[in-house]
Amino acid sequence: MQDKILDGKGTAEAIKAELSEEIKRLEKAAGVTPGLAVVLVGEDPASQVYVNMKEKTCKALGIVSRKHLLPVEVSEQELLSVVDGLNSDKEIDGILVQLPLPGHIDEKKVLERINVEKDVDGFHPISVGRLALGQPGFRAATPAGIIELLKRSNVDIPGKEAVVVGRSNIVGKPVALLLLNENATVTITHSRTRNLGQVTQRADILVVSAGRKEMITAEMVKEGAVVVDVGIHRTEQGLVGDVAYNEVREKASAITPVPGGVGPMTIAMLMSNTVQAARNRAEGA
Repeated sequence: MQDKILDGKGTAEAIKAELSEEIKRLEKAAGVTPGLAVVLVGEDPASQVYVNMKEKTCKALGIVSRKHLLPVEVSEQELLSVVDGLNSDKEIDGILVQLPLPGHIDEKKVLERINVEKDVDGFHPISVGRLALGQPGFRAATPAGIIELLKRSNVDIPGKEAVVVGRSNIVGKPVALLLLNENATVTITHSRTRNLGQVTQRADILVVSAGRKEMITAEMVKEGAVVVDVGIHRTEQGLVGDVAYNEVREKASAITPVPGGVGPMTIAMLMSNTVQAARNRAEGA
């Protein structure tokens, strides 16, 4: 079967072009320029790369970008004070605290401190509750990016059997809820799932976010399935995902590459959330 690449990079560029026009309209009609603040604690190299990519994307789109770099030994109270300041900053529409945080800081407390109307990461308990209830609100960027990529690639979701591998709060659970909201029949699998391959073989749409290198092989995938690989691992041969790409693509009707699949969509959807927050501010919501 001829494989179809789900082009996250190209799709993300299209979304960013739309957002750029939306930002111009917002500025002209309401005098509102979207603003995103990113808070980074410590010097984790991967986190620094992500933060720099976000900053670069903001600049390209015309979003005001503020970066707060805090030392790894910063106290929890000092970090909460930074969040409080951003909550009350009228020019900031979105607040993103880069995870993971150092062990001495309570991640839950920090995420809950962010004003839910500025929670462009979609991690606040109220945002997650709105997602679970199918109410409007910010969706976590990676799961939202997956759904957007499927829709823009003309993958039909309603009525399909979707299997999610992984149950993290950041990807697995929210993407399962989003698929459910799109009327898929959803199964979540995890490290305790028995006969994982038998479950994944049922999937019309298979989303893999388990954090294990190339764990999904061809025999675990149904002929003609749509496969979304959220994993990313550095190897001597380059970046690979949670899916054994070269063998699985022979069976899949559509598949995301690593890199160039889900990753670019995550940043595009973060920007989309920030623009939505600015739209809410312009409307006085």
